[in-house]
Amino acid sequence: MKTLNMVQDDNLDTSKDDDVLPDRDVAKEFYAKYEPKEILGRGISSTVRRCIEKETGVEYAAKIIDLSADPENKNSTLEEVRILRLVAGHPFIIHLHDVFESETFIFLVFELCKNGELFDHLTSVVALSEKKTRYIMRQLFEALDHVHGHDVVHRDLKPENILLDDQMNIKLTDFGFAHVLKRGEKLMELCGTPGYLAPEVLKANMFEDASGYGQPVDVWACGVIMYTLLVGCPPFWHRKQMVMLRNIMEGKYSFSSPEWNDVSEDSKSLIRQLLVVNPDERCSVKDALTHSFFHPKLFDQDIEPIKKDYKTASRKLSKINQLTEEFKNRPFRARKKFQFAITVVRFVVRISRLKYAHAPALTITQGRDDPYRVKILRQVIDQCAFKVYGHWVKKSEDQNRAALFENSPRTELRNLYNRMNNLSVT
Repeated sequence: MKTLNMVQDDNLDTSKDDDVLPDRDVAKEFYAKYEPKEILGRGISSTVRRCIEKETGVEYAAKIIDLSADPENKNSTLEEVRILRLVAGHPFIIHLHDVFESETFIFLVFELCKNGELFDHLTSVVALSEKKTRYIMRQLFEALDHVHGHDVVHRDLKPENILLDDQMNIKLTDFGFAHVLKRGEKLMELCGTPGYLAPEVLKANMFEDASGYGQPVDVWACGVIMYTLLVGCPPFWHRKQMVMLRNIMEGKYSFSSPEWNDVSEDSKSLIRQLLVVNPDERCSVKDALTHSFFHPKLFDQDIEPIKKDYKTASRKLSKINQLTEEFKNRPFRARKKFQFAITVVRFVVRISRLKYAHAPALTITQGRDDPYRVKILRQVIDQCAFKVYGHWVKKSEDQNRAALFENSPRTELRNLYNRMNNLSVT
């Protein structure tokens, strides 16, 4: 962000460029109400700082947008503010607390999400369990349902635009590309992040007779996000962007890599319904929320302890009772009950024998021949790859992250080495 003047403040080291702030004369109202602190992040023409409201002591995140670099940025920022106020009030959408405007700067004061971006969290853990993925995706779909209910399309859904609060609940943010759709309106402009673009967005900019796009582009992006959360790499990413865009246009992805061995069919089924090339056949947000992935089966022994935690008149208890009755009213099937009982007995026997069973030791051959198929080694390789490269590095089905750490010579050098050996033998 371009700066105007350096502000002398006891809490800031003004000798560093990171602590440069707009002149107090430019935004007197902001400085009168908030005390700016350290930088949390930077954009092309904006900086995000932690700040403290002087009257209450509550922490917020202030996005300081420099208008001098791009005067047209003011209109787009004000449109973003309008959309944020339109969709305000949902627990999983970022809350805009305050707005201050001057000739050269706009200050947007948001609630502070101390756990940062979902992308950064994913970078540290590589992949999430199905339980955590279900937790995040349910909140994302509920937030998106609220957004779509106000005729808004977000157009830039990705882990970088999903923040995590203290309880690891999501906050959907960055509505800079969002648009309020008029009745029957279709959009044609290309905007968003390449790896998360829906096929119809690409077609709208490639073909003159394209029909445009609407809210289903957000559903496609949710499919990309869910895929990424489960295995730690996106479905269409490729180091050559043209190859990636072609894969998106064709809906070309797979579940054949080793990471998918431990993922349930319900998860794959939902992703298949989200990543459908034809937007008319793609499932809606409401359809996604009713998918079996978000409704795992419960049994009486699971439900009874939960009931004790709620008061008799609570709405949550009534919902639990409703679910219990639905299971009880199902027709009795003796064969299935017997099969289930046998499965439970076998499960209990196996659990009781675990203390006598030892996991087979990992052999050198297993680790050398195909380390990426061994789960514990795969996790180590993935974490190392993220730390080294800082992004997803999987290139294709036949080349995984383990290949990046193999010290194999180039073909030319190998041939030269073989010829030298042949000469020495003769």
